[in-house]
Amino acid sequence: MVLILLAFLVVSCATTLLTKWLSTRVFYLISVLPFAAFAYTLAQTPAVLTGGAVTESIPWIPHLGIALSFRVDTLAWLLALIVTGVGGLVLIYCARYFTPTEPGLGRFAGLLLAFAGTMYGLVTADDILVLFMFWEITSVLSYLLIGHYVDRKESRGAALQALLVTTFGGLVMLVGVVMIAVQAGTTSMASIIEVGLEGSATTVAILLILVGALSKSAIVPFHFWLPAAMAAPTPVSAYLHAAAMVKAGIYLVARFAPTYADTPGWTESLVGLGVLTMLVGAWRSLRQYDLKLLLAYGTVSQLGFLMVIVGFGGHDAGLAGAALLLAHALYKAALFLVVGIVDHRAGTRDWRKLSGVGNQSKMLAAISLIAVASMAGLPPLLGFVAKEAVFTAFLEAALDGDVWGWIALIGTAVGSVLTVAYSVRFFWGAFATRKESAPSELHADGWGILVAPGILTAATIVLGVGAGPLLDPALQPYAKTMPGPADYHLALWHGFEPALALSALVVALGLVMFWRRVWVARAQGAVPSTLDASRGYWLSVRLVDRLAARTTIFAQRGGLPQYLGTILIVYVLTLGVASLLNRTWPDSIRAWDYPEQALIAVAIAIAAIMAGRARQRMTAVLLVGTTGFGMVALFALHGAPDLALTQALVEMVTLVVFVLVLRRLPTKIAQRNRPVKRLVRASVGIAVGATMAVVAVIALGARQDESIGTEWPRLAFEEAHGRNIVNTVLVDIRAWDTMGEISVLVVVATGIASLLFVTGRVGPIPRVVGSRQQRRGQNRRRVLVDPLAPGPEASSSRMSWLLAGRTLAPDHRSILLEVLVRLLFHPAILVSIYFVFVGHNAPGGGFAGGLLAGLALVARYLAGGRYELAEAIPIDAGKILGAGIALAAGCGVVSLFFGVETLSSAYFEADVILLGHLSFGTSTIFDVGVYLVVVGLVLDILRSLGAEIDRQQEEADLAEESRDDFSESEAAR
Repeated sequence: MVLILLAFLVVSCATTLLTKWLSTRVFYLISVLPFAAFAYTLAQTPAVLTGGAVTESIPWIPHLGIALSFRVDTLAWLLALIVTGVGGLVLIYCARYFTPTEPGLGRFAGLLLAFAGTMYGLVTADDILVLFMFWEITSVLSYLLIGHYVDRKESRGAALQALLVTTFGGLVMLVGVVMIAVQAGTTSMASIIEVGLEGSATTVAILLILVGALSKSAIVPFHFWLPAAMAAPTPVSAYLHAAAMVKAGIYLVARFAPTYADTPGWTESLVGLGVLTMLVGAWRSLRQYDLKLLLAYGTVSQLGFLMVIVGFGGHDAGLAGAALLLAHALYKAALFLVVGIVDHRAGTRDWRKLSGVGNQSKMLAAISLIAVASMAGLPPLLGFVAKEAVFTAFLEAALDGDVWGWIALIGTAVGSVLTVAYSVRFFWGAFATRKESAPSELHADGWGILVAPGILTAATIVLGVGAGPLLDPALQPYAKTMPGPADYHLALWHGFEPALALSALVVALGLVMFWRRVWVARAQGAVPSTLDASRGYWLSVRLVDRLAARTTIFAQRGGLPQYLGTILIVYVLTLGVASLLNRTWPDSIRAWDYPEQALIAVAIAIAAIMAGRARQRMTAVLLVGTTGFGMVALFALHGAPDLALTQALVEMVTLVVFVLVLRRLPTKIAQRNRPVKRLVRASVGIAVGATMAVVAVIALGARQDESIGTEWPRLAFEEAHGRNIVNTVLVDIRAWDTMGEISVLVVVATGIASLLFVTGRVGPIPRVVGSRQQRRGQNRRRVLVDPLAPGPEASSSRMSWLLAGRTLAPDHRSILLEVLVRLLFHPAILVSIYFVFVGHNAPGGGFAGGLLAGLALVARYLAGGRYELAEAIPIDAGKILGAGIALAAGCGVVSLFFGVETLSSAYFEADVILLGHLSFGTSTIFDVGVYLVVVGLVLDILRSLGAEIDRQQEEADLAEESRDDFSESEAAR
């Protein structure tokens, strides 16, 4: 199962590229994957029929007890077949539905395939936190799929609405998931359900989980997002909103029902809201003229029906719920696909504009008629079998005196009457011939597009007729996990019984409602639409926006000093009060370890005070740098050369960044507006420093147990095969932390680039004209004529090593700097690479090496400008950053293929002639990724804060010169 999920991930990522070659035929190719997963799931049927389960588990986060564990029992088997089978058919349908000119076709195909894989992971996941991870991924993917038409406002709004509603429910659900996992002492859903927790905490946890299920399955009051999501392409509606995503909430309720159906509030919530949803959805469906919206509200109604039966509890209800879940997926997905075909052929979904479609498309009409009949509950189809099972379960509960049984029976019976009415309305609206309208002109699109809905409809017939021998044995193992006698069995014919009579009455009343549809329309028009959940949603969004705006105006109107002051004052108040209430003060305080430490501390303090009082920006920057180099001295004297080296490199890079920024700022600080409230600012600064000092003293004296750092020398040598403790900790022992840190660096680089470039890293990298031709020639020393040479003859003989030196103005060039860069650039790059490969046993590492390479690039930029920087590395910084993070993350993923934890290291050791004993590990590859990320970050900063600002300044200077020339010419006139 893990390999199947990885295959979904890999193929989804490659689909965009494949689409460029195959166009719409790519859907045929990628449909092989869900069909393969369908076949694999079908092969597990023998184990499922016996009530067993197929399990698979890979440890993921052992300290939290979280594993990539998957379990296929009867319920997961059923949902996995639906997700993969319907998903594969929808992909085949897409190949005929879309045209090669469809915008974003490759992106859509990849997202739809990724969604199929995510749903497969959701329904098979046994770890509840892994399930929640897939749960949220489906919300994100549905947002992207619903918003496929990015140029349409309604599409973007519907996508955002679906994301906000389902994510809100997911966040509430997360609290419940964590609570119940903590109470059970495990994250395994099978164990949580087997234990059967009780108590008030369990009740709260279950109800919170139900909020997530209700929002995902569009149950009142969260139902409004589903009809709005019809702005998505029809394949999305057929798959996500009929067969897959909306079933996630139903699945979760069905998963917990065998044990927790007796939880206080369970039945009241699910039966009450489910009945209300069924009635509201069906009532609204009868008012729709858009065939797709009619089905959307019908889907809301059917989801309410499903929520009532799967949440009711008991053997019969569990069996009926599983059958109805399958029946709904088959007929509703088929009907959505039919609507897409009608829309393609007739150019509209408004049934008032359709006439004679049934006569012109008899095969399509036949497919639709069978699906509609199944939705209405007519024999011999699966919908009839499932609905009769539902009525039987509710009848038995009601006759046993269960009040909620009566509520469920009456509510679902009335809702089923409305279902029959809107089912007939759908078929009549789509395929009838109207005397008042001319026959619709249909465009031929071939029979191939009928394959998917045809197969779904055929399955409805086969499973309905063969419900007894085919479906009942497969679903009984799940039903038997429910309490109650296991007497009922699925079958097409149970004889003359109350449920059959009730089904007949429902169909008759539904037909009467359609016959008297004018009266029904008048009755609906007379009912005021005062309660509208969608209107409440938009009101809530506007209130939140208004509150956010007013809060921003109130809290952020004093500029940067106020923002920093607020943060620092809150810091002092919170930590300061906590420090005063502290009762575990250290017994003694050691002022210093050696006299030099005190001298360095005094120097740092003086530099900090002077920086606060400096008038010149450059002076302040240099003084701040002095404090940093003071830390370098402390690290060096403490025997930490790695930290000292890294800190020194960081300080140098920071100074360069400050200098690049200061070029666009006034020379003096507060040149126009002098600082105000200087005493208040000084007081805040002193309070922060004092608070930090007190916190440091308390923290250093609060240790009671031995530090884990005492084990690091042994772990570094025995486990990480290295003698440099700092580096082995960063890239091996605590590689997860480093992974997070370099991810932050990538985010920072992206943020800087987006702020400076506005629209991202676009446009060609500035290169020196003619350099490419010279590189292709025989002379590969990269030489150009020096424009500072005194004459043409001399200039042809004198050469400049820096390609872009001639692009700088003569008064901006420094021969001394160019010579130094020429001497130091390549050695610096070599030393930086040396740092990477010796970092495991000597001072260095990927971070220090990347910083040193970055400084070499800084020197190259300072000597030759932005063109020289492009010549040094003619690669986009984003690609270097991406390569680095991919290399580092790839080391972690590869370990999973060998059955070990993420980011586990492997080592190769051998005795090599002349070189002696060598040890090389995958952690070095991880360190290379860190190196590339740091180099990419520095390059991005140089190109944005340096080169991009240079370009903007050049454009501004040219514009200023043009204005001056124009003014002079006007004055001359």
